[in-house]
Amino acid sequence: MPKSSTTPLVLMILLLLASPLAAAKLAGVSMGDTAKVGEETLVLNGLGLRKKAIFKVYVGALYLPKKQSDGGAILAADEPRRLAMEFVRKVGADSLVGAWNDCLTANSPNASADVRKGFESLNGWMADVGSGDRLVFTYSPAGGTEVQVKGTKKGVVAGKPFADALFACWIGDVPPSEDFKKGLLGG
Repeated sequence: MPKSSTTPLVLMILLLLASPLAAAKLAGVSMGDTAKVGEETLVLNGLGLRKKAIFKVYVGALYLPKKQSDGGAILAADEPRRLAMEFVRKVGADSLVGAWNDCLTANSPNASADVRKGFESLNGWMADVGSGDRLVFTYSPAGGTEVQVKGTKKGVVAGKPFADALFACWIGDVPPSEDFKKGLLGG
């Protein structure tokens, strides 16, 4: 029985379909098209590139239950959300801590003592990062905000107010840049 010439093509197509594909790529960083939070699957809402002067610093990926282009509506909703940051250059822990403190002051100047304490915990979990390292922040209404640094769970901060203040760092009134915020919001 002769072999079909379509067999290699069919096999190649099946392998491609079985392989996980990244939904988007920005500045050489690939991010998946979904993220699992508990039993819920979140979708990639958008990607943003954080620059400092002329330097690329990290790519951020925002995951939500459904696509949303309104930062205020995202913060108002009590739904799961995730922000993954993959760095494309070395950044020291002290610089990350400074950025969190600046963000809290800029976006949540009247933050409660609990939110400020949450940011103190966040600052304590920071470490030096390099190209390819990730920070991942996952909020779930039942569990609070889980913080992962370079693939290691560092802790959880309870409460939606902390999650809102943290996510406001990227999609609030004073984001790292308007282009970054626009990218996360799918624009």
